[in-house]
Amino acid sequence: MSKSKKSIIAKAKKANKPVKDGQRNTNAIPHVSAIATWFNDLRYGQSLSVEFFTRHAWLLIIFIITMLALIGLRYKTKSKMAEIKTLTIELDRAESTKLQEKSRYMSLIRETEMKRLVDKRHLSLDFQEQPPYELVVDRE
Repeated sequence: MSKSKKSIIAKAKKANKPVKDGQRNTNAIPHVSAIATWFNDLRYGQSLSVEFFTRHAWLLIIFIITMLALIGLRYKTKSKMAEIKTLTIELDRAESTKLQEKSRYMSLIRETEMKRLVDKRHLSLDFQEQPPYELVVDRE
C-alpha cells in the first residue's frame, strides 16, 4: 500500500468514516481539491499506468525522436554560425591585406614608370630615399 492510500485511510479513520483498502474517500478530506489529488497521484506514479505507455508508445517515440532531431539541428546551426563568424573575420583580414598589397604594387609601378620616363627624357633626376625635411622657424 502506498503512502497516499495510507494517509487517506488514516484521515478517514479520524473522520470515523469507513474506507476499504484501495478506495479513495474524498468526502473525508473536504479541503483537498481534485487538482491536489491528481498531483499526488502523479507524484506517486499512480495516474500514469503502463497501459497508457503501451497505448501511446508510437506517439512517445515520435515525440522523443523529434526532440532529439531539434536538439541536433540547434547544435548544428550554432556550430555553423560560429564557423561563418570566423570565416567572415578571416575574409575581412584577407581583403585588408589585399588592399595593402595592391597599394604597394601601385606605388612600385608608379615609381618604376617615373624612373623610366626620367631616364628616357634624360632629365637627370634621382629618387629621394628620405622624406623631405621640415624646417621649423621659431619666431620669438
